[in-house]
Amino acid sequence: MAEFLVDVNLPYHFSLWNSEDYIHQKELGDTWTDSQIWDYARAHSLIIITKDTDFSNKILVSKPPPKVIHLRVGNMRIQDLHKSPS
Repeated sequence: MAEFLVDVNLPYHFSLWNSEDYIHQKELGDTWTDSQIWDYARAHSLIIITKDTDFSNKILVSKPPPKVIHLRVGNMRIQDLHKSPS
């Protein structure tokens, strides 16, 4: 069962989340709004992994929020993130 929801702004094909512990938003629908992602993660007790600051900001005003892992990699292109050494 998945524990983490990987936001669409992160690479789909990334070995780090290539296991049943992770579900990528693309599998749910890559046109979901942040609110839909947020509500889905909360309803399914998933931890959101994102590089989007919107989720970090939303966690301050939402009770109870889902947990969020915010990867702060600046304006790095997705292909460059994908190529980064582990």
